[in-house]
Amino acid sequence: MLMKQTSQLTIKGTKNGLVINLPENEELSDLLVQLETRLQATASFFKGGRVALQVGQRDLNREEIEQIGSLLSTQGVSLWSVFGQSEITREAARSWGLETEPTDTRSRPEAAARPAGGIPSPGQFYSGDHPAPAILVRKTLRSGQRIEYAGDVTVIGDVNPGAEIIAGGSVVVWGKLRGTVHAGASGDDSAVVCALSLFPTQLRIGNHIARSPESPPPKIKTPEMASVQHGEIIAEPWSAGQ
Repeated sequence: MLMKQTSQLTIKGTKNGLVINLPENEELSDLLVQLETRLQATASFFKGGRVALQVGQRDLNREEIEQIGSLLSTQGVSLWSVFGQSEITREAARSWGLETEPTDTRSRPEAAARPAGGIPSPGQFYSGDHPAPAILVRKTLRSGQRIEYAGDVTVIGDVNPGAEIIAGGSVVVWGKLRGTVHAGASGDDSAVVCALSLFPTQLRIGNHIARSPESPPPKIKTPEMASVQHGEIIAEPWSAGQ
């Protein structure tokens, strides 16, 4: 089954936090409903983040910006900047003490420090000179176990049914993938999912969803890589050269 993205609303994780793009050709009320739904779907992943809002030529007044800020706050994230070409929007944002020009937030005091080892806590983002680094998990994930991470995730082991991985980047499983995986969870459709045996309960990349067929996996399975191509998730052989 496939769910296609019908809106241009995007949420992307960057080294400076979350960037939300509100397309100019959709009603603000409709976009806010979509935004709330997207944030609620992976609430713990976004919790504690900061948001830069990109609105293009859209005119926003103080009340509309306050409405957006309140919605984000209820989902555990905070609005810190509004970027756009409209002077009306920029003036309204400044009146709320929000940034209206891109700034380097790498040195902000609330940036999380990278731990010495182990798996990061749910929703934890790293800030620094590079985006969130990849993590390596050296174990099989069993039913009920869950990993959430802002960058790429590599698992040396199996991902059993009932286990779940939510990654801001790509996911590589050096084993059997039979659980649930959401790669590009912040809206990145360029993320990929690779596994030696790719037969997930549910697979999501960005805003697209696919499920494995009802039939059992074949006894001999070749490594595969799943990616978004022409609006749908496609699995194809995964070779060392990719």
